[in-house]
Amino acid sequence: MKPIVALVGRPNVGKSSIFNRLTRTRDAIVDNRPGVTRDRIYGDVHWDDAVFTLVDTGGYIPQDAERFAGEIRRQIDQAVTAADAVVLVLDGRAGISPFDADMVALLRTAEKPVFYVVNKIDGAGHEDRIHDFYGLGIDNPYPLSAAHGYGVTDFMDDLTASLPVSTEAPGAEGADQGAIRIGVVGRPNVGKSSLVNRILGEERLVVSDVPGTTRDAIDTLCVVDGIPYRMIDTAGIRRKSRVSARLEKFSVVKALKTLDRCDVALLVMDASEGITDQDVSIGGYALERGCAVVLLLNKWDLVEKDDRTAKRLKERLREQAKFLSFAPSMTISALTGRRVPRIFTLVGEVYEQYVRRVGTGQLNRTLEEAVRRNEPSLHKGRRIKFYYATQAATRPPTFVLFVNYPEAVHFSYQRYLTNQFREALGLSQTPIRLIFRQRTGRPLAERRSG
Repeated sequence: MKPIVALVGRPNVGKSSIFNRLTRTRDAIVDNRPGVTRDRIYGDVHWDDAVFTLVDTGGYIPQDAERFAGEIRRQIDQAVTAADAVVLVLDGRAGISPFDADMVALLRTAEKPVFYVVNKIDGAGHEDRIHDFYGLGIDNPYPLSAAHGYGVTDFMDDLTASLPVSTEAPGAEGADQGAIRIGVVGRPNVGKSSLVNRILGEERLVVSDVPGTTRDAIDTLCVVDGIPYRMIDTAGIRRKSRVSARLEKFSVVKALKTLDRCDVALLVMDASEGITDQDVSIGGYALERGCAVVLLLNKWDLVEKDDRTAKRLKERLREQAKFLSFAPSMTISALTGRRVPRIFTLVGEVYEQYVRRVGTGQLNRTLEEAVRRNEPSLHKGRRIKFYYATQAATRPPTFVLFVNYPEAVHFSYQRYLTNQFREALGLSQTPIRLIFRQRTGRPLAERRSG
């Protein structure tokens, strides 16, 4: 396993900026407003021959100062407990805060290396700002600028020298590349973070009844029945008219971009509220980005129900989101854990189809039979002819069909071919893409008869 280093400190001292610089990513949202980061965010750092996992945490504040303060403090405590070393980030521009003294006192009891970094020191001419911090009773504070990289080398050399040697096998840095990537998406406050916490068996993410609690896209690796998964919790996606704050707009953009790197999207909906237009829109976003989709009707424990309630709700869902007719659905309760383990059974079934390759012979026999059964309409008095088909990609299965008039294939006939491929090729639970390209010569049926 790789060593773990936790970044801690009060709000707005630059922890997320340091995280992004060291991991060479933009995974942590950076904003001038305090309290942007709430969950723990993980990323790998490579420094010379050393590799470790860096954990960004929410800003340390008194428990009664902000609604999420207690949950954030709990996340910090868990990060410090799990870490092999801790980095307390201080603000060299703003100076000492009472919260800094509280954090120093807390970390004195930690039986692990603690490094004190004074951020926002943009050059040697500003290093005199660190002198005040000796009043906290700390030794050797490191001047550093996350924005400009000043002081990073000296700090990182000392930090990596203090870490235990990684026990990860050579080449294991990419071990999670084979993990099935699952994005947990939905409107605010439908239970996405609660679901991820239930799956992981710990309070990995901050959970609150306040919409918009999650702001970053949070990646977590887990293994279920021997299969690795990368769970990605995202910010709640509201209608554009409801999104006003700059920070929330950025969170929504990150949630949508997250779908670009997901295999399967778990679309979480609030069954107690029913299906909303925004639920359907989010499903459309996932489909546009080529994700397979599993529909989860959460908070089933809050629904007044009879023997037919689930059936009626699923029928309503199918009616409102006809374009997701291929996506399996189920009712769950993240709070009680009801049917949550079955999610991975569905994900496995969907993923197997999502990455499936179909033999060219079987594909063309299916196309020929579909055309024989229902020929396309004429185009300017001429017959539309199909020549052959081939699979161009997986994730999702993508088929290229060569035809004499590709632009003339009506969308209703495209839908017909898609349904024929689903039924004949066993692709009933995955999106399918059909691409029509121009080709001339002998059509498929003539070549077979000849």
